[in-house]
Amino acid sequence: MNFLAHIYLSGNNELLTIGNFSADGIRGKKYTTYPKAMQAGILLHRYIDTYTDAHPIFRQSTKRLHKGYGHYSGVIVDIFYDHFLAKNWNKYHTQPLDNYIQKFYTSLNNNYEFLPERFQNLTPFMIKDNWLLSYATIDGIQKVLNGMNRRTKGRSKMNEATKELKIYYIDFENDFFSFFEELKHASNIKKIALKKIYNL
Repeated sequence: MNFLAHIYLSGNNELLTIGNFSADGIRGKKYTTYPKAMQAGILLHRYIDTYTDAHPIFRQSTKRLHKGYGHYSGVIVDIFYDHFLAKNWNKYHTQPLDNYIQKFYTSLNNNYEFLPERFQNLTPFMIKDNWLLSYATIDGIQKVLNGMNRRTKGRSKMNEATKELKIYYIDFENDFFSFFEELKHASNIKKIALKKIYNL
């Protein structure tokens, strides 16, 4: 899953959410140097990624992209699923998406010192260009994929993937709806266990 899903699945604990959001910038056992709530968030992030990559519905989505994008297919589907979460936000949360995102950006700024360096560098651009809200539109997803393709120096051709998104739009969206219900349930169980371990 991509940024918005990780944030959403964290719940209401601020530092746990920061940990889940920034976990890709924290390798191996370095997570143990962070505050306890962030440690729980980092471990939740790793659980969500492992669960997602192994899930048959997620794999069904990636198969539509394998021919054109190879091992980048999973990254692309992560972004597609964030699109469907943003687009259908009212199904999952009572707070409007723009308000929810602004609250998260405030939290990011308030906890900037805890972010790993990569995310300290990334955060100002995320907020300035409002990445999270842009996920709700195909144009926004196109910008995200353009940026990721540039970071692979054009090798991934991820910038072309909105073509498949449009062709298989209903299929991808139905995959998302089915998968996300299962992911929410599994993540909640894991989150409860981690909160117990870390006494949160």
